Amino acid sequence: MQKLCKNCKTLLDSKANGLMKKTILIVKNITHEGPGLLETVLLERGVASTSLDLSTGESFPDPSMFSALVVLGGPQSANDETPSMLLQLQQIERALQEGVPYLGICLGMQLLVKAGGGNVVKCKIKETGFVDREDNAYRIELTRSGKEDPLFAGLDNSFPVFQLHGETVELASSGMELLATGQGCRNQAVKVGKNAYGLQCHFEMTNTMFSEWISIDSDLKRMERNTLIHQFDALRTEYTVTGLRLMHNFLTLAGLA
Repeated sequence: MQKLCKNCKTLLDSKANGLMKKTILIVKNITHEGPGLLETVLLERGVASTSLDLSTGESFPDPSMFSALVVLGGPQSANDETPSMLLQLQQIERALQEGVPYLGICLGMQLLVKAGGGNVVKCKIKETGFVDREDNAYRIELTRSGKEDPLFAGLDNSFPVFQLHGETVELASSGMELLATGQGCRNQAVKVGKNAYGLQCHFEMTNTMFSEWISIDSDLKRMERNTLIHQFDALRTEYTVTGLRLMHNFLTLAGLA
């Protein structure tokens, strides 16, 4: 039996009493893939949040209780047919129907696209780390729509990213916009409806998270640790500035000051 996270139960009780505050729900699909830079921005802006970890058996609550929803990455596939994954897709679809502002990262993007009517398929070649097999840095390029979208306000039209995924998405024929592309897996940032966003690449990593990931993730453990550390050190400042700006922009468009 899935369990409702303690914080979420408190919020349910608060809503019943008419005391619901502006709160963002953060959903983890695996314990070590946390909110990272998003948590930094939430603290800076004084935005209330509650988080749950689906990998520990916690259950995904009604997203309409919250002012915004963030779904993070994990090793699962959006095509899994486990009860937890089916419920997660159901609740994300509900968030879309209710117009809840949404940000999905990696698996969270793939779930958004599938819930919105698109497809999740295997990548021809996995994208892992900071560079591809030819040692070319992973970068994304904003499309015309991306350049005009408030999620990317104040950012350059191209920037380096960190990748960690073996699946990618195919957008639905309507209701979805492509906001950024990559040279390998093309669909790197998407918008579904008016205020639901997905990022295939990772912008949320902190130093601590990166150190944990390269010690835990099976794909990263097969890579040369010192090389990964050197690559992160080389772009740490630009990466962090980009990630913080994206998180600030999402909270602004979600109406969370």
